[in-house]
Amino acid sequence: MCDTCGCSITDGNRAQAHAIHAPSGADTIEVLESLLAHNDHQASHNREHFDNHGVIALNLMSSPGAGKTTLLESTIEALGGKRRIAVIEGDLETENDAARIRRCGVPAVQITTGTACHLDAHLVHDAVHELDLDELDIVFIENVGNLVCPASFDLGQHLNVTLLSTTEGDDKPAKYPVMFRGADMVLLTKTDLLEALKDDFRPENAERAVRALGNEAPILRLSPRQPHTLEPWLDWILESHARQRGAPVSRAV
Repeated sequence: MCDTCGCSITDGNRAQAHAIHAPSGADTIEVLESLLAHNDHQASHNREHFDNHGVIALNLMSSPGAGKTTLLESTIEALGGKRRIAVIEGDLETENDAARIRRCGVPAVQITTGTACHLDAHLVHDAVHELDLDELDIVFIENVGNLVCPASFDLGQHLNVTLLSTTEGDDKPAKYPVMFRGADMVLLTKTDLLEALKDDFRPENAERAVRALGNEAPILRLSPRQPHTLEPWLDWILESHARQRGAPVSRAV
């Protein structure tokens, strides 16, 4: 979390931040710790909401342009008749991504953070109350495109999904260890471009970098342009939801 640019303060926690006076550097650290504690408390409350309704929440994180929204569109299409889905979208400005998701026929709540480069639990709490959790099975939270700050904020999700695009370079897990160490699933996206990028991105290098962080999470290679590559991802979602509900697993295909 950046303690200088102000990204730790969002519209969700601004009132708490202003209630704490921080005239010195030491007090500033105390403010940030207090904000994180408030965030974690709200995140636990969000998770209780999801749990009480048998909903699984997945937090999608990546750099800008890694393909989160495109992946969600393909995922919604593939799981359309199998699970009831909603999406919480996070961006600094515009409702572009939420509009794309709504065109897929599912509810989408847009959060615009202004200057904050991540979502926090308070913002997600407000968005959750715009959804009817009784009518849902899965809530995807598409975080703001950023490989740093989103990793520090619990939103109340059950699982973290980190996307790494083949256009970014295979050394990103080593450069951004907090993000990739905390991932429950790592998706190598835009793999349809691997032939053109074979000198710049080697999937095995990215996978080695994730394992070097001590993370044994599944790592999948996929591209919405190649629908068959989505099958392991869809199965993982269904299995994760079944575990959340304590129900038998139903395969995507």
